[in-house]
Amino acid sequence: MKVLNLQCAAGHSFEGWFGSEADFEAQHGDGRVECPLCGNAQVQRMPSAPRLNISGARGPAEVAPAPPPGRVDVTATGTANGFVRKFNEAIAELLRNTEDVGERFPEEARRIHYGEAPAKGIRGQASPQEREALREEGIEVMSLPLPVRPKRTLQ
Repeated sequence: MKVLNLQCAAGHSFEGWFGSEADFEAQHGDGRVECPLCGNAQVQRMPSAPRLNISGARGPAEVAPAPPPGRVDVTATGTANGFVRKFNEAIAELLRNTEDVGERFPEEARRIHYGEAPAKGIRGQASPQEREALREEGIEVMSLPLPVRPKRTLQ
């Protein structure tokens, strides 16, 4: 099994698992290797160091303190990739439970706030000035840098 560090043209880094170097080359050549975040098939292999098991002897394992409530402990998920998986799950949940109103976000947020539309979770785009104006009106907004919605389900 070959585990390769890959990066798409948009700068997203991810791992690819392949049966062999030949498998990677065949899949990459056919355009079947694509970014799991944005679907970009322009993928390049990044430098990586091989894992070397030079000794089975290790000192006693240290117990890490529990993270503060509301924080994600990357070590609890196993690896940084585990953190990415948890982040992707949270984003998927957000996308399932909100309506994308696009550039109408400031207007829709005001309509909901002033009772002109039913209360519901919305998401969309707003400029920094529009977000500040909403906050000044007492409308709670939060900026989230979301990746482009994937073409297929994240694994």
